[in-house]
Amino acid sequence: MQHPAAANPLRTLDIFCHVYDNYGDIGICWRLARQLAHEHGIAVRLWVDDLVSFQRIWPEVDPSAEEQQVAGITVRHWPSLDGAYTAADIPDIVIEFFGCELPPAYVEAMARREVKPLWFNLEGLSAEPWVEGCHTLPSPHRSLKLTKHFFFPGFNERTGGLSFEADLDARRQAFLHENQAARFLQSLGMTPQERQGLKVSLFCYDYAPVPELFAAWQASPVPITCLVPEGVARETMESFLGTTMQAGAAATHGALSLRVLPFVPQTDYDKLLWSCDVNFVRGEDSFVRAQWAGKPFVWNIYKQDKNLHHTKLNAFLKIYDPATPALIEANRAWNGASQGDVDWAASWRALHAELPALTAGAEQWQHKMLANGDFIANLLRFARRLVVEAP
Repeated sequence: MQHPAAANPLRTLDIFCHVYDNYGDIGICWRLARQLAHEHGIAVRLWVDDLVSFQRIWPEVDPSAEEQQVAGITVRHWPSLDGAYTAADIPDIVIEFFGCELPPAYVEAMARREVKPLWFNLEGLSAEPWVEGCHTLPSPHRSLKLTKHFFFPGFNERTGGLSFEADLDARRQAFLHENQAARFLQSLGMTPQERQGLKVSLFCYDYAPVPELFAAWQASPVPITCLVPEGVARETMESFLGTTMQAGAAATHGALSLRVLPFVPQTDYDKLLWSCDVNFVRGEDSFVRAQWAGKPFVWNIYKQDKNLHHTKLNAFLKIYDPATPALIEANRAWNGASQGDVDWAASWRALHAELPALTAGAEQWQHKMLANGDFIANLLRFARRLVVEAP
C-alpha cells in the first residue's frame, strides 16, 4: 500500500492573488512564493490579476505577459484562467489568498485529481482573539469532495506566526554592522546633513492625516528627513513640494525635508526600513516587515466599513509589548481612532522622546515573534500532517 506522503509529496503549488490593496496583497504573495521556491524547493505558480502593481515592487515583471518566469517562479496573469482544466494541471497544494475564490473550472479540476490537492485559504493578519479559534479549521466544499483549511498568520504559537526568510536577520545585522545604511541612503539622494538628522520612511493611505503630521515636523526642534515612495499621499506631497510628485523631487520647509523615492524592489524596501529611525507603514506586508526591522513604527490600517479597522488596531496595540502611551496615541490618531482632537505637535514630541525605549522594545518584540516560527514553515508542517492523517 502506498504511503500517503508518497501519494502527495508536496512538490508543486499554486498561489492565487487578487490585488485589492495596490501593493500589500501582491507583496505578501510574492514573498511567500519566493520563500516557498527558494527555501523549500517547491515549484510555484503565482496567479495575479494586477501585473502593473506587481511590477512596481519587482521591476523584472512584464505587465503584458500572460505567462513568464520571474526569479525561478512561474507567474500567470489571472484572466488567462478562463478555460478548461484537467486534473494534471492541478498541483499538490493550492493556496487562495484572503478568500479570493478560485475559478469554478479550476476547482472542478481539483476534485477530479486522483490524489486531492491540499487547499488553503491564507487569511489576513489580526491580533483579535477569534483568530486563534479559526486557525486551521476545515471547510468542506458544498458539493465536491474537497476540503479547504483556513490558515491565519498571527502573533503567538496558536496561529501560523509571521513570515520571515531564513537569512533575514543575518542580512539585517550585516547591513547595520557594515555601515551599509549610509551608502544606501546616499544612493537615494540623501545629503550627509540629512543622514545626520532623524530619518523617517512614510508609506500610508490617502486618508492618513499627513498635512497635520507635516506641520508638526516642520516645527520640530531636530531636523527630520521624510522618505516617501512616489505616488503616496500625492496631493499633500505636491502641495509641500510645490511641483509634480515624481521620484527625485525634494523640498525643505522648516525642520522638515521631504524626498520622493521611486518604488523599490522588496529587498531594497527592507533596507529602507532598516536605515530609518521611525517607519510609517500601511496594510499588512510593510507592517510585518517593519516588525522585522526592529525599529519603532506607526501603522496605517486598510480602512473598513463601520471603523472595524479600529478594532483591529486596538487588538494589536493591546498585545504589542513595546507600546508606550505616546506610541498608542500616535497610532490611534494616524487612523482616526482618537477620542478627541489631536495635538500633533505634542503627540510627536512625546513619541520622539520615547524613541530610544521604543527601539529597544522593538528588538525584543522581534525575538519574541521569531520564537513562533516562520509562517511558511508552519504551513508546510501542517500540510504534511494532513497528508499523513489522510484516509
